[in-house]
Amino acid sequence: MKKLLNTLYVLTPDSYLFTRNETICVKMGDEEKVSVPALSIDAIVCFGKKTISTPLMGFCAERGISLAFLSEHGQFIARVEGPVSGNVLLRKRQYESLSDLEFSAAFVRSLLMAKLRNSKTVLLRSARSEEAGDEALYDAAARLSELAAALLKAENIDTMRGIEGAAASIYFSCFDRMLGDACPFRFNTRSRRPPQNEVNATLSFVYTLLRREVASALEVVGLDPAAGYLHTLRPGRPSFALDLMEELRGPMCDRFVLTLFRRKQLSANQFENSEEAVYLNEKGRRTVLSAWQKRKGEAIDHPFIGEKVQIGLIPYAQAMLFARLLRGDLDCYPPFVWR
Repeated sequence: MKKLLNTLYVLTPDSYLFTRNETICVKMGDEEKVSVPALSIDAIVCFGKKTISTPLMGFCAERGISLAFLSEHGQFIARVEGPVSGNVLLRKRQYESLSDLEFSAAFVRSLLMAKLRNSKTVLLRSARSEEAGDEALYDAAARLSELAAALLKAENIDTMRGIEGAAASIYFSCFDRMLGDACPFRFNTRSRRPPQNEVNATLSFVYTLLRREVASALEVVGLDPAAGYLHTLRPGRPSFALDLMEELRGPMCDRFVLTLFRRKQLSANQFENSEEAVYLNEKGRRTVLSAWQKRKGEAIDHPFIGEKVQIGLIPYAQAMLFARLLRGDLDCYPPFVWR
């Protein structure tokens, strides 16, 4: 299994990044603030306006260090990668499988079954807690089980998309209950572009982090993040990365965000409000990123591999399993089911 390395998040405005003697350095003004050995880094994520030396960009490309750029609010802008890794025959099989309706339907069904089961687990864990214990959460979990049964019978991907949409509506209708009465923030409903409140702002920010990590994992394995099965193919859209995110949203993102708010790790002064949207400010982003990095280092049992895996390596593990499916080593895709 791949070793989990660190991600360098750069938030301070007008920072300058450069390389020196196998080390990645960050300068603010005339003062060098950070110096990190390149061997310990697998990604650099820059928020807002940053200046990066061209030697550092080449250095990262040669060593497989992903370089991503996000807006100051955490919206994805671009990602810089080196030469495509992996066997060209693997990508050829991936592209060919897009036209195989039976293969595509089976993969999407496995993916969404895992998403529904993981969403159900999030609901049940919240229902068992003292603060949020609520029969409505048990009822929502039961309704997700009914939709999972319908998903097994669905014959095409369009029908599966409809079932997934219904499940998401039920799940997010319970988000306020999962936050608990003691939480000063409310979710109300899922709002994305732009987020309308603090909880949605945090969810969107964390989803962006996961999207980058899934896309990078697919690249490392040799798969194309744009060639997806569930999400419609569009120029510039990482459809396959969005596909693979679905099974991971509950265990890696939703539960993480709920924990941040229930433990009161985020407060009102860590958000900025405009007439149209709410976003995490720099202080809020630092809090979330610190907790996210710590969470990624925790180990849990992988249901298929049969051993403990660091949470930050789950996207890589799932990408590897899909590659094995394409190579014919597996009969079906084993999704990540959280227990």
